[in-house]
Amino acid sequence: MSNELLLWLGIFIVSLAVLVKSSDWFTDAAEKIGLLLGLPSFIIGVTIVSIGTSLPELVSSVVAVSQGSSEIVFGNVVGSNIANIFLIIGIASVASKKLNISYELIHVDLPLFVGSAFLLFLTVADRNYSSGEAIICIACFLVYCLYTISQRNPEEEDEDSENSKGSILIQALILGGSSAAIFFGANYTIESITKLSEIVGIGKDIIAVSAVALGTSLPELLVTISAAKKGDPELAVGNVLGSNIFNTLMVMGIPGLIGKLVISEDLVTDGLITMLVGTLLFFFVTQDKQVTRWEGLLFFIFYGWFVGNLFDFI
Repeated sequence: MSNELLLWLGIFIVSLAVLVKSSDWFTDAAEKIGLLLGLPSFIIGVTIVSIGTSLPELVSSVVAVSQGSSEIVFGNVVGSNIANIFLIIGIASVASKKLNISYELIHVDLPLFVGSAFLLFLTVADRNYSSGEAIICIACFLVYCLYTISQRNPEEEDEDSENSKGSILIQALILGGSSAAIFFGANYTIESITKLSEIVGIGKDIIAVSAVALGTSLPELLVTISAAKKGDPELAVGNVLGSNIFNTLMVMGIPGLIGKLVISEDLVTDGLITMLVGTLLFFFVTQDKQVTRWEGLLFFIFYGWFVGNLFDFI
């Protein structure tokens, strides 16, 4: 193994770790702000936490476009969504034995979850993701956010407004510092991916759909496991559901407005189809408002097949 390969592999690991850890700080601060504002757990999951834990995907995708490596964007979105459904929900359901959901998903959240996945399929089926399609995706997410926030209960507001304001200011400062670290980590993550793909001869889209997608999904994984162990399955499920919607609509949409996205044909025929299957499976599994341990193990099998198929292991 050459010194250059070891150097860039080290840079990739360190920069990805910085990206993930700074996103964790960002998410923690954002979640505290949401609690101080009196938002319910599920709404925090599908909005604040899901957006915060998706920051690695978003920032790395924006940086990828600016550095002329836009093929990373689509691979990152597809790979992250697959990891969220099969790996993260699988681990959460096994960790908590059973994920019970009391929040009503069937009316808006699950239909938009499925609809956003099929919207992505329609927008990239011709391998041409236009700026108009990017605007439509962003608009869909903004409407979803407005609906979700409108469901908050005014009675859950924090009565100690003065303490809340002070705490919110502190958390806002943490948000600012962690945002700078996120950008720094994302910049070197993308640069290292470009160098590694040149050295080992593996396409940047393949690295994105596997290593980068798994790495940037670590915040979702940690948040989901923690929520499941604490007996808060709604936050766990809401985090994955909201994160996938955000990835599909915003992580594709915002970079799509910045520059032209290169869509890999192999990822459309293989990766995207797997993501659609996972989305539909998640939809049917959650119809009874629970995800059992056995269903979680089934998700594990699907993710193992996806990774094995991606690298021709099976």
